[in-house]
Amino acid sequence: MAVLLDNITNCVWQAFDVLQQDKSGYVHKSKLKVLTANVGTLLDLYGVERGLEHFRSTPTLNFDQFKYYLQKEVFSSLPNKLPLPELRNYEARIAEVCWLVCRRKFVCRENKIFSDESVFQIFRIFCLLGELIPDPHTEDTYQVLLHPSEAYNIAQTLANSLGCPWDDEDFTNLSISMGTFRLTPFIAVLESRSLVGVKDGYAISEAVTDIYQTLVEDVIKKGYLTKKGYIFPTMREYWFVLRPSELSYYKGRSEKECCGSLPIEPGSRVEAKSGYRIVLHTSERAFELGTTDHMTRVQWISALQLAADHSGGGQSYQRLQVARRKMQRAGRIQEMIRARAQLQQERSARQAAEGQAKELEAAVKEEARKLTDLEQLRTKLERLLEEETQAKRDEEIVRALQARVLAEEWEKREELERLQEEQRALLEQERGKRKEFEELQTEKEDQLRAFVKNTLEVFHSLFGVSGAEVRLAQLEKERQALDEQLKLAHNKIRLSEDRRELLEARLYQVAPAFRDGDRVRRAHSFMPSTKERPVLLEVRPATLRRPTKN
Repeated sequence: MAVLLDNITNCVWQAFDVLQQDKSGYVHKSKLKVLTANVGTLLDLYGVERGLEHFRSTPTLNFDQFKYYLQKEVFSSLPNKLPLPELRNYEARIAEVCWLVCRRKFVCRENKIFSDESVFQIFRIFCLLGELIPDPHTEDTYQVLLHPSEAYNIAQTLANSLGCPWDDEDFTNLSISMGTFRLTPFIAVLESRSLVGVKDGYAISEAVTDIYQTLVEDVIKKGYLTKKGYIFPTMREYWFVLRPSELSYYKGRSEKECCGSLPIEPGSRVEAKSGYRIVLHTSERAFELGTTDHMTRVQWISALQLAADHSGGGQSYQRLQVARRKMQRAGRIQEMIRARAQLQQERSARQAAEGQAKELEAAVKEEARKLTDLEQLRTKLERLLEEETQAKRDEEIVRALQARVLAEEWEKREELERLQEEQRALLEQERGKRKEFEELQTEKEDQLRAFVKNTLEVFHSLFGVSGAEVRLAQLEKERQALDEQLKLAHNKIRLSEDRRELLEARLYQVAPAFRDGDRVRRAHSFMPSTKERPVLLEVRPATLRRPTKN
């Protein structure tokens, strides 16, 4: 039967782990025969261990191979579905066989506080709540580990039952440091954290037994109730123990003498009556129970209804609760994985968004920089436009000034040309006069020479030397007078040349403003060409030679 094998797998693994000597994951078949024979005897099966000799050709088996053999050769002979009391009975007997194999490993400890019976009960609780997982360090081996939340619940329940102080933070830190719990460390943790200051072994055993009955024996509720008799309708008080399949009642709390049991089936229902009484309706008949107060009645009604709801299943109530908690943990783990994946996605998305934000920020900064550059360029262009406009205005003003200066220049040029014409006329006149003077001088000299010669001849003939000298002196005076006139003419010529040079200098002072660039070209466009410009004649006076004395 698969359900029974699944329920006792952890116990079988504990025994198998003790039987392997070198921790290689394999156990010799001779050892497994004893364990298989004991399990088969409990199930009223005999000789099931003989098939191990012919199962596989190896002298040893690992746990998976041994479990497969148990499933095919031992538990396959059981019916597919067993009643819950019978299932619990099989589990308890097989667990006792496995405990006999591994008892020495867990009981023989120094400074132990739990009794041997309490250690066995903790062993059953651990196998019920633990999970069989492969050992990551060794092949073909497993390990039974208890989740920290399950260990927390058991340790806290045990501490509260004994009235011991409980430190949540200390146990949480211990769980974080240890992770999951093995059986031996779990027993040590219970002794060190849940039994602080407790020396009463009986109280400890009672507290462990309560937890054991609740988890392993599937006890939902215990307590005193009164029951109405079937033959004599009187209410008698009993100690009741409620399980999903039955409601047993005993004479006392020790539960040593069972007086009977009331069957609880899926169709059973609970009804409240006056006087704090409860009526349990089953398929056989109705049972009337009595409580002491309203709160107790409400608790028992809820417990009985819970037992009726879980009475028809093929698995015990606590194992269903353990499976539900495992599924919840697995769901939380999956949720955590999804949350981590979502967190990673959100982190990646945030990083991508931050990258995009940085890119956008960089783009914004670049756009701001470009906008600033454009603003600066616009300002510069506006300034250049203003400068160009001002330059155009200045150019217009300069053009107007140029036009006025050109007009003044033309007037001055016309005046200069007129002065040049006057100078030229004066020069021509002076040249003519000089030529006349030179001709006259030449003529006078010739006449003088002739006259002197004739006079000298006459004087020589008439007066001798003294008269000739007087005549020469007169001629000398005339010559000097002519020289003075010639010098005056030269002075006039020099004066006219100075005036011409002065006019040229004034013209050159006006002209440089129009000699550079386009303004000079514009200025020259108003001036006549070179062919039309008047030529200033340079008049140089001729060198007058004084008459030489013969």
